[in-house]
Amino acid sequence: MQRVRVILKRGRGRNIRRVIEELTPVLRGWANYFSLVDVERPLEALDGWTRRRLRCVIWRQWKHPWTRRRKLLALGLDDQRAWKSAGNGRGAWWNAGASHMNQALPRKWFDRLGLISVLDTIKRA
Repeated sequence: MQRVRVILKRGRGRNIRRVIEELTPVLRGWANYFSLVDVERPLEALDGWTRRRLRCVIWRQWKHPWTRRRKLLALGLDDQRAWKSAGNGRGAWWNAGASHMNQALPRKWFDRLGLISVLDTIKRA
């Protein structure tokens, strides 16, 4: 867990694809390690936490409300919801778990970028 936190902490000023590329070997290693045991819930929680943390990094990268609004619009949110979400004044962690970020950046979006799921990797093996 410590290695993942370090990678995600450094990800603030970098392209999110690079962060995911750096994260992938660590998550694969965890999948190999945990493939011997039958635990679903903690690995589900880990996958969800990782995606939320990445959303948090993305939210912080956007910095300004008008940038957040523009990016949320580009990701498919309607104008009113994008503007309301961009200027809500809440922190990055809260916004990363909010429904507007889950709608704009769903699990499929991270899958397309190459983020692996520890739980899915174990199930496939």
